[in-house]
Amino acid sequence: MQLGLVGLGKMGANMRTRIAAAGHEVVGYDPRSELSDVASLAELVARLEGPRVVWLMVPHGDPTRHSVVELAGLLAKGDVVVDGGNSRFTDDRPNADLLGAKGIGYVDCGVSGGVWGLENGYALMVGGADDDVAKVMPVFDALRPAGPRENGFVHVGPVGAGHYAKMVHNGIEYGLMQAYAEGYELLQAEPLIQDVTGTLKAWTQGTVVRSWLLDLLVRALEEDPELAEISDYTTDSGEGRWTVEEGVRHAVPLHVISAALFARFGSRQESSPALKAVSALRNQFGGHAMVDQQGRTVGETAAPRE
Repeated sequence: MQLGLVGLGKMGANMRTRIAAAGHEVVGYDPRSELSDVASLAELVARLEGPRVVWLMVPHGDPTRHSVVELAGLLAKGDVVVDGGNSRFTDDRPNADLLGAKGIGYVDCGVSGGVWGLENGYALMVGGADDDVAKVMPVFDALRPAGPRENGFVHVGPVGAGHYAKMVHNGIEYGLMQAYAEGYELLQAEPLIQDVTGTLKAWTQGTVVRSWLLDLLVRALEEDPELAEISDYTTDSGEGRWTVEEGVRHAVPLHVISAALFARFGSRQESSPALKAVSALRNQFGGHAMVDQQGRTVGETAAPRE
């Protein structure tokens, strides 16, 4: 089949390669002309035969919305738009309604696999009507890992369900990464442990904590044992925040995911006003010394009040 693919970044470009390798024709568009097969969305649509499928791999929010609005004016009844980016699930219904008014289908697809998806395949979490999902199924089959369809593919439910599932997936990912990171730091802190990387590598086989994320941590440590070239400043894509917000909305306690999200916020502070306040309070009520980042005593110990 033919597919129009909008957005040829790291994931989009690899997806184009994997889909084409499965025998499908992919027409790609990207604002960077050196990556693009066409000069515009209009030219991309003109290159496709109906019923057309156009897959978006662009940043969530305004870039996705603007692309949907433009495609609504270019596509025809029976065509389908797939949003494969990390959009918030609440954006899906407005997009589906806009396209649906013109008879154009809409499918939201959470995609996991990162830069390794080209070789290993992608996990796909799909939301949308059965008929629309069926039109895209040859592409889903090309992208997912080999084997039975349930390997890496699920039609989760109606519009919005795919991105909701991907949001929760990424929230869990936050917690897993934080747990591995804290374990790594504790191993580093203990003089008895003389081979931190080797310890983590041993865990990758036969243990209950083995996972692909652990494999990737070991790989990073083998490349840079002290992680000296990596900053501790950690961003978040937004999905961890959305997951925590959904926990509040449903009154579901998300202790680990929330803590992992806030740990990322903490990584961005050159110094912590909150912890400075804690230090000052300890000094006030207990006379505990205040220290700077080098462990040197600063200020004066508070005297007891009469």
